[in-house]
Amino acid sequence: MMNSDFDRRDFLKVLGWGGASVALAGCGNGTVENGVETVVPYVEASDYMIPSISVYFNSTCAQCDAGCSITGRIREGRVLKLEGNPESPINRGKTCGLGQAGVQNHYNPDRVRSPLLRTGNSGEAITWEKAYALIGEKLHGVSGDEVAFLTGGMSGHLKVLLGNYLDSIGCKNHVVYEAIAPAVVRAANKKSYGVEMPRININRAKVVLSFGADFLGAWVSPVHFSQQYAQFRKGVDGQRGVLVQIESKMTITGANADRWLVVRPGTEGILAFGIINALGAQGLKLSADIAAAVKGYDKERVSKDTGVSAEQIDKIAALLKARTPSLVLAGGAAEGYAHGSQNAAAINLLNHVLGNVGKTIEAAAVVPFPQMEPATGNTAALKKLNDDLAAGKYKVLFSYAANPVFTAPGAMKFKDNMAKASFKVVFAQYLDETALQADLVLPLNSPLEDWGTQVPEYMAEGAQINILQPLMEKLHPETSGMGDILLALIKQGRAADYNKFDDYYAYLRTALLQNKAALGGAGNADDDVFWNETLSKGIIKLPGASHAALSGKSAVAGLSLPAPAAIDAQYPLQLIPSVNASLRDGRNTNQPWLQESPDPMTTIVWDSWMEIHPSKAAELGITEGDIVEVAGKNGSVKVQAYLFPGIHPDAISIPLGRGHEALGRYAKGYGVNPFQILDVVFDKETGELALHETRVKISKTGERVIVVKDEGPAGGRQMGQKIAPKLPSDKVNLSGEI
Repeated sequence: MMNSDFDRRDFLKVLGWGGASVALAGCGNGTVENGVETVVPYVEASDYMIPSISVYFNSTCAQCDAGCSITGRIREGRVLKLEGNPESPINRGKTCGLGQAGVQNHYNPDRVRSPLLRTGNSGEAITWEKAYALIGEKLHGVSGDEVAFLTGGMSGHLKVLLGNYLDSIGCKNHVVYEAIAPAVVRAANKKSYGVEMPRININRAKVVLSFGADFLGAWVSPVHFSQQYAQFRKGVDGQRGVLVQIESKMTITGANADRWLVVRPGTEGILAFGIINALGAQGLKLSADIAAAVKGYDKERVSKDTGVSAEQIDKIAALLKARTPSLVLAGGAAEGYAHGSQNAAAINLLNHVLGNVGKTIEAAAVVPFPQMEPATGNTAALKKLNDDLAAGKYKVLFSYAANPVFTAPGAMKFKDNMAKASFKVVFAQYLDETALQADLVLPLNSPLEDWGTQVPEYMAEGAQINILQPLMEKLHPETSGMGDILLALIKQGRAADYNKFDDYYAYLRTALLQNKAALGGAGNADDDVFWNETLSKGIIKLPGASHAALSGKSAVAGLSLPAPAAIDAQYPLQLIPSVNASLRDGRNTNQPWLQESPDPMTTIVWDSWMEIHPSKAAELGITEGDIVEVAGKNGSVKVQAYLFPGIHPDAISIPLGRGHEALGRYAKGYGVNPFQILDVVFDKETGELALHETRVKISKTGERVIVVKDEGPAGGRQMGQKIAPKLPSDKVNLSGEI
C-alpha cells in the first residue's frame, strides 16, 4: 500500500484523477508498487525491426485540436506515413491533409535541437542541467503572483502535471490562449444549450443552414463532420440533405452548398431574426417572447440590411419548415464582430424555434476526470496577460504551444510588453517569433516521438481519452517531451512526491494503471496486458460516462442586434482574415506539403493574396496580380490581388497563417501576416478579439506579378478548355430544392 507520508488521496491528485464518478482500482497493481517501476520509455527499433517490413502503431494527431487518432507506418525504425485509426469515433480511419503533413513536422530540418540560452542577440547551446538550474535560480525569491505560464489549449495528464507544477511554485496565472478559437460560439452555446460544445448531428438533418461554419474546412472537427456530411448527402427518410451556406466570404463548405448566399458582413444575426419572423408568417408557432423579439424584422427591412433578397428569406423559411429536423450552425464568420455574441445567440435561437435541440443537437459525453478536461483559451485571456506584462506584473514568463508575437494584433504591442518580464522561457520545437524573444528556449520532442494523453474538446460519440505514444526513437538526442520537462521542474520543489517517477512515461503508465477499473480494464487483472492493449488501440473509450445536461432554454431577454454599421469613407472595406484549412493560425506554415497544397478556392500556393470581388476590382482599376497596399488604422501590408466572385463587394479577404519572420526556412518570408494590422476591437460580452471588425482601404502600388496557382495563369484553362466555369446563381438549376 501507499507510504504513510504520501496518502492515497494526494497520490491520486498527483496522477490527475478526481470526480465522484471515478471507480478507483486497488493499491499495488501488478508490477506497480508505490508508484515505482523500471521502464524503458522509448520504442526500441531493434526489438521489432525486420528490413523492408512495416509495423504500425496507434497514436494521436497533434496538428490541430480536433483529436483525430492516427496509425503510423514504421519501417526500419523510421515513421514513413500517417493514416487514420479506424477505431476512432472522431475520424474513423480518415485524415486530412494537415494530419498527413505531421510527418514533415517531425522531420523538419529547422527543429531546435538543444537548450538555448540568450547571449546578446544569439543563442548559446547549454546542457539540460544548466537550463533547469537556471530556472530554479530565476524562480528563487519570486512569488507565485510574479510568474505567468502561457499555453495553448491543453488537456489530459500534461494539463494535470502543469497544474501540479504551478501549485508547487504558488502560481495561479495559467493563461490559455488560442488565436482562432470559437470562443464566442462556445459562450453562446453555453447560454443556448447549457454546454459549450454540444454534439452536432449533420447526418440526421434534412437541411443544414450554416452561417459561416466551415465544417468541411477548418471548423471544430472537419474530418468528423466531412464523414457526417457524406451521410447527410445520402439523405434521411428518402430526402437528400440540402445545405444552405450564408457568409460574406465563400469557404470550402460554401463551395459545396446547394445554395450559397452572400450576406453583408456583420448582419448574420439580423438575417437569423428575419428567418424566424418569416417562419412565423408562414404559420410556425412562436412563443410570445420570441415573436415579440423578431416582430420588427420583416423581410423587407432584413433584406435591406443584409443584402439577402426577400424572396430568398421566404425560400429558406419554407425549406426549414417543410424539412425537419434541420440544423442551424453559427461559425466564425458570424462571431467575429463586437456584437458577435448577439449574432451567435440569434442564430442558435433558430434551433430552438425549429425544434432541433435534442434531435440534431445533443448533449455531449463528459470525461469523468475534471482535472483532465480540456483547458480552452481565447484572446481575452491574452489581453489580460498583455496588460499585466505592460504594467510590469511578471518577473518570469513561461510559454508553451502558443506564438502570440505572431498572432496577437500588432496594436497590442505584445512583443514589447513581453520584454518587460525579466526572464522568459519558451518550450518549442522551432524558433518561432515568440521563441526568438525568450531568454531560454527548451527544445521539444515532436508528437511522433512523445508520450501523452489527450481529451478532445468535441466528443463525437462517447467519452474517450486519446493516447499519444512514440512512433520511433528521437531524431535529436537533446530534445525532450514537455511531460519530462515539467516532471524535472516539479521535482525541484516537490521531490518527495515525484521522485517515484523516473520519467513521464513512468508517471503516465502509473496514472493509467492506478485507475484501470474506471478506464474499462476492471476485468483485466494483468497490468501489462491492459497497458499493451491500451497502446495498441490508441484510444481509451470510457464505459458508462455521463452526458452533459442539455438545456432547452430559448429566452431572448437581452438579445439586441445593432443596425448595420455605416460605411467609413476613409476605410470603406471590411477585412475578413480567412482561416485556411491547412495553415490555420500559422503554426504549421513551416511544413512544405501545406505550403504546396493549393488553396481549395483559389489554387494559390506559397504566398498570400487579397481576394476582391470583380465588380469592386473593376471600380478600383485592379486586375489579377496587381500588388496592392491594404491599409488600416494599425498598419498595412502589400499583397497580390486575386479577383474572386465569392466575396461581398464591400469586403476583402486575406488568409491567415503566412507572413512569418521566423519559424524556419519554409515559413519565413512567405506572404503577409494580417494579424498584425487588425484593429483591437473585442466582443462586448466575452471580450474575445473581433477578427472581422477591421476596416481598410486599398491602393495600387504600380507593381504586378503573375499569381502562382495550380489552375495556371491563363484563367484556369487546360487544352483550351476552362477547368471550372462560373455561372450566375440564377442560371443554375437546383431542381426546385431551394
